[in-house]
Amino acid sequence: MLPREELLKAVENREAVARSIDLADQAIKTWEVVLTDFLEPPVLAESQQVLGRLTEVQLVAWGGYPQAERKRLAIAREEIPLDSTNIEVVALEIAGNFLFDTASHRDFLGAMLGMGIVREKTGDIIVLGERGAQAIVVPEMVEFLEMHLTKVRSVPVMTRPIELSELKIREPKKKQLTTVEASLRLDAIASAGFGMSRSKMVDLINAGDVRVNWKEVTSSSYQVKPGDLIAIRGKGRLEVGEVSVTKKQRYRLGLTRFM
Repeated sequence: MLPREELLKAVENREAVARSIDLADQAIKTWEVVLTDFLEPPVLAESQQVLGRLTEVQLVAWGGYPQAERKRLAIAREEIPLDSTNIEVVALEIAGNFLFDTASHRDFLGAMLGMGIVREKTGDIIVLGERGAQAIVVPEMVEFLEMHLTKVRSVPVMTRPIELSELKIREPKKKQLTTVEASLRLDAIASAGFGMSRSKMVDLINAGDVRVNWKEVTSSSYQVKPGDLIAIRGKGRLEVGEVSVTKKQRYRLGLTRFM
């Protein structure tokens, strides 16, 4: 039996990570590849961090395409071959004419959840504007959604499975930045990277809208380091690159903004 409580110490998403631990325990006992449902990024990051401390298991995450935010986690004993082909996901096309009744990500997700499907059974949803959307789901939901997902907002839709290669993935726009700061405080680095005032960034941090490596950080003085990923709801992400010290003892940082 895995030391569940010890592994859960200082874990933010305790209930969800506990389920991942239970699945790891199952994988160890049964010698089978065990899959989680789709995990949101903070839960995925914590599950990988916690389970990565176990020498008996290995992990692979996959959400249908490389940049997917929501992914399933495959867990298996170290001795068992494991890669992304072990993770079953299906892409769906939700096609309709949304030219005169535009639907958002929330509308498509709401239509699916309104039929009683829990969020963990759905991965990313890619909105295609007036043509509808594409969604990634667990295989057991495909037939149900084909039959019952027939309307989004007021628009009739046709739902059918497609190949993962047919997903219309938009590569994220990147912007390379360099900034020189007096410290590595989160509020200083994030305000420079996202192009907003320091006071506005402090407000966002205090409100719990800022995450570092998918963990909520509410301290403006948090010290960032190379490789950290800073995310703000609705603003995109910022990756901290190389950090060097100038002759005047200030910090020069390379930043990558994903929009």
